[in-house]
Amino acid sequence: MRFEDWEPLYLEIIKDMGYDRVQDEESARVLSGIISGMPSFRRASIRRLEELVRDRDVLVCGNAPTLKDELKEVQPNDFCVIAADGAAAVLMDMGIVPHIIVTDLDGDVEAETEASQAGAVMVVHGHGDNIPIIRSIVPGLCNVVGSTQTVPLANVHNFGGFTDGDRCVFLARELEASTIVLIGFDFSDPHVNATKRKKLEWARKLIDVVLEDKAGATGDRGLKSQPI
Repeated sequence: MRFEDWEPLYLEIIKDMGYDRVQDEESARVLSGIISGMPSFRRASIRRLEELVRDRDVLVCGNAPTLKDELKEVQPNDFCVIAADGAAAVLMDMGIVPHIIVTDLDGDVEAETEASQAGAVMVVHGHGDNIPIIRSIVPGLCNVVGSTQTVPLANVHNFGGFTDGDRCVFLARELEASTIVLIGFDFSDPHVNATKRKKLEWARKLIDVVLEDKAGATGDRGLKSQPI
């Protein structure tokens, strides 16, 4: 999405969360440098993401404890499957290779790497808190494209979104999915700490932004959700 459209929300988020824009921008620069220095066969492209998503029904999988049960109620083979970080490990355990993984590398990186070697595109997100892990993990990855919540750079894109889950939804919307179905999301988990609770609140708000945008769009594109 256009950064000027996203920036007001981004500024509101970092003010609320107490995050540092300078560090987010540094993370984007580090990620851009690493991915741009990779051989082309180890990088994924926006065109590849578009091929996977455009005009497809998309299943966005969050990592709530309900994910396994909810997967039994759908037919993953009917969808382009996008995993939010830790959900990739659950999917792989069930024999499902996601088409796309949206991750800031704080989940099961081994499972995510296995999935990428099996064809999944890893959309690796850079933010101010994960610069060290970007430096240590990303050089060894394949089938990778970068994302940021600040100004986009070479091989690092801004699709919109803040948490792994809502970034999946923004990515699917940006790449013109036909429909987007959410499973494995729990925005009211009572067992999370205060910071995680605030992130979940933002995730819900941001997904509502996509819902509103789609409701106002022409055509029959829409976003559906299992109970969350």
